[in-house]
Amino acid sequence: MTQQTTLAPGLKTKSQFRCVGCSAINEQPGGGFRCSSCGDLLEIFYSGTDKGELPDPAFLRNLWLQRRMSPLSLDQSGVWRYREMLPQEVDWAEVVTLREGNTPLYELPHCAQSSGLERLAAKHQGLNPTGSFKDTGMTVAVSVAKQQRFRWVACASTGNTSASMAAYAARAGLRSLVLIPQGKISWGKLSQALDYGALTCELNSDFDGCMRVLNQVVERMPVYLLNSVNPYRIEGQKTAAVELMEQLGWRVPDHVIVPGGNLGNSSALGKAFFEMRQLDLIPALPRISVIQAEGANALVRTVRETGGKKLVTVQPETLASAIRIGNPASWRKAVRVIENTGGTVEQVSELEIAVAKAEIGADGIGCEPASAVTLAGLKKLVTSGFVKRQETVVLILTGHLLKDPEFTLRFHRGELLPADDNNNAALRSVRRTPIVLDASPDAVIRALEEAERS
Repeated sequence: MTQQTTLAPGLKTKSQFRCVGCSAINEQPGGGFRCSSCGDLLEIFYSGTDKGELPDPAFLRNLWLQRRMSPLSLDQSGVWRYREMLPQEVDWAEVVTLREGNTPLYELPHCAQSSGLERLAAKHQGLNPTGSFKDTGMTVAVSVAKQQRFRWVACASTGNTSASMAAYAARAGLRSLVLIPQGKISWGKLSQALDYGALTCELNSDFDGCMRVLNQVVERMPVYLLNSVNPYRIEGQKTAAVELMEQLGWRVPDHVIVPGGNLGNSSALGKAFFEMRQLDLIPALPRISVIQAEGANALVRTVRETGGKKLVTVQPETLASAIRIGNPASWRKAVRVIENTGGTVEQVSELEIAVAKAEIGADGIGCEPASAVTLAGLKKLVTSGFVKRQETVVLILTGHLLKDPEFTLRFHRGELLPADDNNNAALRSVRRTPIVLDASPDAVIRALEEAERS
C-alpha cells in the first residue's frame, strides 16, 4: 500500500549535523558519526522554520491522534506517526517498520507506596517488537541504511541493540554484524540476534572494547554503524517522549527517571522535550534524571567529580548487563539534558536493583534489571527530598522481563547476591522461592495455609 507522505502545513524544516562539542556543522557525517573538526559526536538539528511559520500545536496533536486510525504501516508505527519531528530526507517508501512504539503507560500503585509517592507511572519501552526501547531508534537508522544502499549494518552490544538491529536488518533484507563481550551478555538477548540471522562475534573484551574494534571495522569496510552514536537512532528514540506526552494528555510530569548505560536514551528523550517546547506542544520541561548501577557509574562520577566537564571512565561491573558500560559515548549529551532540565544523577547497588525489580513485578509489570534502577534510584531521590511526595513521576522501563530470565530465577532461588545481602529484610519480603512438595493435595493445601498466615 502506498504510504502517505503529507506533512503538517507550515512545517518546513531541514535537518543538519551539528557537533555536540564544538557546534561545527558537518555536511556529511562520515562512517563513525564523529565531527570532522574535533571528533565529538554529531546530532541532528532542524533549521529553516521561522517561529511565525510553525504549525498550530493543536493541529499537530490532532493529526497524530487521527493517524492511529489509519491502516498504513507508517501510521501504525509509534515512531513514524510523529514524522513531522523526524528527518524529512527519509524516503517514506524505504521505511523499515515492525510497528514499533505504541508502548503502554502503566500505573504502579505498589511501587508508589514503596517509594513514598502518592502516584507513580512507568512507560514500558520493553513492549516494543524485540523487547526493548532500541526498536524506536532502529526503525529510523535502518531505514536510512537501506535508503543509502548499504549491504551490511553493524553494532557492538550488551544484548538489546544486537537483537533490535538484527531484526530490522532482516526485515530490510540487509546483513548484520554483531560484536558482543564474551560471557557478559544475557543468552536470552543473544538468542534473538542469532535467530534473526546476525553474524555474531564474541570478543574477549567488554562492551567498550567491542566498540573500539567496531569503529576500526567501519573505517575499513562499507559497513553502516548502528550504535547510539548514530544520530538517526536518537531521532527515532525521542518519539517515546512524544507518545508519553500524548498518553498524559499533554500534561508535563514533574520528573522523568531514565536508566543510564551508553546514555543515548536520556539524550533522545531530552531532545524530544526540548523540541516539543520549541513547537509549543508543551509549556515546560520535566526534570530528567539518570540512574546508574554503582559498578557502572561513569556519568554519576562525571557529574559529581568534574561538574560534567570531563568524562570519568570506569571498569564496569553490574548484573544489570544492559547498562554495563564504563565509557558512555553520549555522556556530553546526557549532561546537557540533566543541566537544562534541572535533573540529577544517582547510583544504586546490586541489592537495590534486585529488590526494585521484584517490586515492579509485584505490580504485575515485568522488566529487565537495567530498567529497575529507575525505581531504586527514585527511592533515594525521594529520601533526599529532590522528588516530593505529591509530584508526578514517570519511570522509563527499557527492557522486557524475559530479556534476562536467569537474573530473575537466580534472585528468587537465593543464588544471585552474596550471603549477607540475602538476609536483607526488604529482599526477603519480595523473594518468592519455589517450594518443593510431595505430589499430594494435602501438601499443596498446607502450603496455601502457610502462605495465608505470612
